[in-house]
Amino acid sequence: MTTEAELLISVVVPAYNYAETLPRAVRSVLSELTERHELIVIDDGSTDHTPQVLDQLHQEFPGAFRSVRKVNGGLASVRNRGVEEGHGDYLVFLDADDEMVPGALRALEKHLQQHPETRMVIGGYWSVWPDGKRRKQLPAALPDSPHARLRGYLLDKTIGIANGASAMHRDLFSRGLYPVHFRNAEDMPVFSQALANFPCSILPEPLAFIHKHGDSLRHNVKYDREVGVALVDEVFSSARLPEEFSYLRRSFMAQRCLSLFRGYLQAGDHASAKEMYCQALRMDWRAVLRFSYTRKALRLWLRG
Repeated sequence: MTTEAELLISVVVPAYNYAETLPRAVRSVLSELTERHELIVIDDGSTDHTPQVLDQLHQEFPGAFRSVRKVNGGLASVRNRGVEEGHGDYLVFLDADDEMVPGALRALEKHLQQHPETRMVIGGYWSVWPDGKRRKQLPAALPDSPHARLRGYLLDKTIGIANGASAMHRDLFSRGLYPVHFRNAEDMPVFSQALANFPCSILPEPLAFIHKHGDSLRHNVKYDREVGVALVDEVFSSARLPEEFSYLRRSFMAQRCLSLFRGYLQAGDHASAKEMYCQALRMDWRAVLRFSYTRKALRLWLRG
């Protein structure tokens, strides 16, 4: 019988008011589990019928998975609880509206046997839209240099990482957990510290179906405003990144300001959009060379 110490992968499903899609996510994982894996669902104080759905799933699959209910604290707090609750060496965080691709855990286990040194596995995924359209997205090769990896992730956008399609060894959380004061972008500091400080590897096949929808936190201007440029301080905190990476800070600040500029502009908050664009230029004048943003800024100022 497998002991907790021998568990390889803990799949953690954060659940907050996704009662309709949670069974799909749970079933996609349960069909993959072996004695070396476990599934934990963490209900973040849902106000819909998520508790009833979990009760039904426990009756349907007795003893097949664990569930925990906690006071609502946001996605970062749920993922931190998953690090605490999980017994596996590696953690996969699968959102409650996504699905695990058949064969994903077998592929991960084989990859980890071949790359025992890796502390983060970056896999591919299928993007799935409400109209049924799908697009396969596979990760590019990783640079050998931690500096090139971090730059590729934060600035060049040549490295994309999706929760549900990545596995993280619990060792990398020694540099820091998810920032609970963030309601979105909470994964960027963790992914950054992994790329900068630990061996990482690519698994070039889809591991998850990532369902796209308009109410994603990543596109929510309210939460963007709350996080703001504090994300830069969090990513470059001394606990997460050594001082040698600080030369990327100003460029990332400019990038973050441009991202906020675009979000505020789309939301119709023109004053905040102008402020963010000006701040981006103060951080790095080369922001003006980002012509897609510059065109939008010019149109904004011409409106008065």
